Amino acid sequence: MPQHSADATERYAPTQRFSNRVADYERWRPGYPAALTQWLIERCGLSAGDAVADIGCGTGLFARDLLAARLRVYGIEPNAAMRAAAERNFAGNSDFLSVDGRAEVTGLAPHSVRLVSAAQAFHWFDVPRARAECVRILQPGGRVALIWNVRRVDTPFLRAYEDMLRRLAPDYGQAGVPEQASIPQIDAFFASQSYQQQDFEYLQHFDAEGLRGRLLSSSYVPAPDAPGHAAIVAACDALFTEHAQNGIVEFPYDTKVFLGQL
Repeated sequence: MPQHSADATERYAPTQRFSNRVADYERWRPGYPAALTQWLIERCGLSAGDAVADIGCGTGLFARDLLAARLRVYGIEPNAAMRAAAERNFAGNSDFLSVDGRAEVTGLAPHSVRLVSAAQAFHWFDVPRARAECVRILQPGGRVALIWNVRRVDTPFLRAYEDMLRRLAPDYGQAGVPEQASIPQIDAFFASQSYQQQDFEYLQHFDAEGLRGRLLSSSYVPAPDAPGHAAIVAACDALFTEHAQNGIVEFPYDTKVFLGQL
């Protein structure tokens, strides 16, 4: 693991990393395929009004789909700025309940939810403690869905974007980033219980402003007040100029879900 100075502890804390990224995160981060939510409802036997704990809810990108399916959603989010954005987005929706909590201590009552979802969040969890908390809050027969949008690197543009991050985003290329959809961690979480994996395709299209916003929504990219910000933004703009077709670049993902009981 990378070593950080005491002064940097807060910046690297999972619950604080996105505090200065909320606007870009809300606007430019990918949502999730509609087929994913329908697949979860069918596999879990969910009905309107059933309760879901969406842990690491953030600004509500996945909670939005759960609410559209008429599920009752506890948005568990430790970051105050992200949580406030979700509260604004779902103001007036009585099926959304915002909770200042985290994977290891959700604050929910025992056996209170049918499903726990973690969309783009599980890699920040303390796995043993989060597992114990999920066991505590799940109803008998309830399930956990671990979900990621995994950015693909199979086109010249996507490979160049990956290279840019490794060269110009120190937290990505030197300190490293959390390993998303890590099978060893997922195996440890589900322990002896079996789980199933399902993949979906998802695609974003960006103009120049959108690509820049998508870049800056990532916590490992230098923020506007940090060294290296201007350089990576200039490199991003140059990538767009080189690779855009008809003013657009494509950002495809493999959306992966791992579903199982505990």
